[in-house]
Amino acid sequence: MGKSSKDKRDIYYRLAKEQGWRARSAFKLMQIDEQFNIFDGVTRVVDLCAAPGSWSQVLSKTLYSNKSESEKKDVKIVAVDLQSMAPLPGVIQLKGDITKESTASEILSQFGDELVELVVFDGAPDVTGLHDLDEYIQAQLLLAALNITTYLLKPQGTFVGKIFRGKDVSILIAQLEIFFEDVTIAKPCSSRNSSIESFVVCSKFQLPEGYKPTMANPLMTNDSRTWSEMDVHPVITPFIACGSLSGFDADKTYDLELDGLEYIQRDPVQGPISPPYEKSKPLITTKGKSILQSEETETANSMEQLNLN
Repeated sequence: MGKSSKDKRDIYYRLAKEQGWRARSAFKLMQIDEQFNIFDGVTRVVDLCAAPGSWSQVLSKTLYSNKSESEKKDVKIVAVDLQSMAPLPGVIQLKGDITKESTASEILSQFGDELVELVVFDGAPDVTGLHDLDEYIQAQLLLAALNITTYLLKPQGTFVGKIFRGKDVSILIAQLEIFFEDVTIAKPCSSRNSSIESFVVCSKFQLPEGYKPTMANPLMTNDSRTWSEMDVHPVITPFIACGSLSGFDADKTYDLELDGLEYIQRDPVQGPISPPYEKSKPLITTKGKSILQSEETETANSMEQLNLN
């Protein structure tokens, strides 16, 4: 599919390039903030699984805007990911695994061991199309993000994380409600209706009495007591659509000449720094053929010789 076709199919992909965002997911965080005001009074933020950096971009532009030089000194944003990410102004980048306690310690050291007011998480697996598997892996990622958040977040702080809504989502919500007084599932307008993704917006964080932060994941152990001993009361979790109803529809196709303005084709704002597919690219030999092509030719010739013999 060509770039022009993709631009026409996805209005938020187009707008992201036109407005200078690294990915269309930037609009999801902005629409969540419009609904919940998650940036109010926030100066210390952690962006988990941050690459390629669109959410860090939103944090940087929002938290540093309309502030004096003295106020800007109080703002600190730390972005964490296993992958490399192009630099962003005002964002400290750490390369680390969010399932490791050492990563939590390294993050806190960037804040002078002060707890943060907001943690955001937009990580997701490379989806396989097998919904049960994708939902399970996403659930494990969300729990890993929650575990490290218990090390980082100050009381009454806020956590925003991506969730795949499946048949077992109530288990995840129940665990979040142990740590947060208010839990809401949000669906931004920029998230396609055909997608099972939504976002949990969790506020008023408080560690349960006697709880010590740990990287242990109760859903990945065989200890059934973890859940049977929890006093969880069934509640109905609110579900809210974020963004204006008169705004763009993520599932609709729009004309390239939108509102009478001439369309200009633009390249993505920031390409991958070290994408995994680089390792599988064929190397070009001096004869103009790739190594993979040369190996295939040699194999074919060998088979031909065997048949002649």
